[in-house]
Amino acid sequence: MKMLEGKVAIITGSGRGVGRAAAEMFAQHGAAVVVNDLDEQPAAETVAAIQEKGGKAIAVVGNVTAPDFPKRIIAETIEAFGKLDILVNNAGYTWDSLIHKMTDEQFQAMLDVHLITPFRLIREASPYMRDVAKQEMEQGIQTYRKIVNVSSVAGIMGNVGQANYASAKAGVIGLTKTIAREWGPFNINCNAVAFGLIDTRLTQEKEKGESVQGVSIGIPAKVRQMFEQSIPQRRAGTPEEAAASIFYLASPLSNYVNGHVVHINGGWYT
Repeated sequence: MKMLEGKVAIITGSGRGVGRAAAEMFAQHGAAVVVNDLDEQPAAETVAAIQEKGGKAIAVVGNVTAPDFPKRIIAETIEAFGKLDILVNNAGYTWDSLIHKMTDEQFQAMLDVHLITPFRLIREASPYMRDVAKQEMEQGIQTYRKIVNVSSVAGIMGNVGQANYASAKAGVIGLTKTIAREWGPFNINCNAVAFGLIDTRLTQEKEKGESVQGVSIGIPAKVRQMFEQSIPQRRAGTPEEAAASIFYLASPLSNYVNGHVVHINGGWYT
């Protein structure tokens, strides 16, 4: 059974990691997927992987924080597939520093990508989600649409060196709960997932030397090992395990789940 048959989904940051795993999972279940990444190559690779298995996908490459990005990705989605059923706000990165050393630029950058961008995308999607749903309800048609925002353990508990990231991830939870209240009457479910340690570029060993937007990413190897040992399951989650939670909240399985934050952390905290 393909639970997303006929649905159209935007997943930001889906060229790699959890986003890519979610894009492929959505496509396997029948959704047409709009893939986004900052870089062209990973976005193209994700689209190709989906199409090779008979799925439908297009790529919209670009920086999600650009003021014109929400309008562009929504317009290209509607042009390609004619509608929008699912919006997953997944794109992001980290730029860590202790608060007494953190710059305004660092703090604002995390707000921009993790909080302001989801707000802008949801607002831009309104005519194709809220307004369409309202029209359908007037005709006696009931269709569920889904918004899934990606938060973090840091947004719930805070984290040393991540005042910027934690603030943004806490903010997106407030946004999620507000959208759930405002759009719930139109059968639009808005929920969030709060990830713990998931195996992605952002949590790999910092010694590998990768960066995003010129910012070094990753976790020092000794710190990562300490994190793993503090998790009851003694390991990081896989991108596929993380993506499964997004899939659940985007699928008909969650039609009566609204305004919740699902903790995906291997028992790291309760």
